[in-house]
Amino acid sequence: MPQDTVKSPTLSPQHAFVVQFHADTPIKAGQVTGHVEHVVSRQAITFQSLETLLTFMDCVLHEGEASQVTDLG
Repeated sequence: MPQDTVKSPTLSPQHAFVVQFHADTPIKAGQVTGHVEHVVSRQAITFQSLETLLTFMDCVLHEGEASQVTDLG
């Protein structure tokens, strides 16, 4: 008989972000600008590049040191 296993959710609120892009962001050209906020901690920054956006997310998720990336904008 197969055992019922309880799986943990793969999408956790701890890993949720709201990302808002500026209306004139040329995404097709590989450029992104906007605002990102971590849902649980409410830490947020304005970003001018994909690198800054991803660095912020990585810091929040893995190190909890998002305040270090506020000057990257």
